[in-house]
Amino acid sequence: MGDNEMTTNRRTPNILVTGTPGTGKTTTASLLAEKLGMKHLCVGDIIKEHNCTEGRDESLETNILDEDKLLDLMEPMMQEAEEEGVGCVVDFHVCDIFPERWFDLVLVLRARTEVLYDRLTTRGYAEHKRSENMESEIMQVILDEARESYDTNIVHEAPSNTLEEMESNVERLKQWVKQWLVDNNVSSDNS
Repeated sequence: MGDNEMTTNRRTPNILVTGTPGTGKTTTASLLAEKLGMKHLCVGDIIKEHNCTEGRDESLETNILDEDKLLDLMEPMMQEAEEEGVGCVVDFHVCDIFPERWFDLVLVLRARTEVLYDRLTTRGYAEHKRSENMESEIMQVILDEARESYDTNIVHEAPSNTLEEMESNVERLKQWVKQWLVDNNVSSDNS
């Protein structure tokens, strides 16, 4: 599909939840989608389910993403949700690969280093992979990528250290969606 084929006259906003691995993206996105009746697209799951990889980088212990295949798969998912009048909550640790037109809000989750360390250790990350992700969080790499890839007015950061903060983020996002519906003259039947 061409860059302009997806309309911007959505009845419900699309939200990208991003951040360093371990910041709570999937938990936050799942809660938000559930509370607002939105469609949750966990990009990691899509990649695994449809084998959107071009090989493996053993030094980083990660698969190499086939961005074109992923975006070609996601475009109709986003379009279908729009046609159904349902917004999407997309979560992924990479934010700069998606078309800017897909999202009305980009939420970058942040976590304190000790929290992130514990989460990545619990996941079984090797020391070098954990260190790389810790450095990425300290240097706010994902936040900077989001600010470079999207209109800075739609990029927001939020702490995600505890379940209480995640729930608070979801409540704030619920309020943001309600305001988006008002600002875009959309009935809020689904919120």
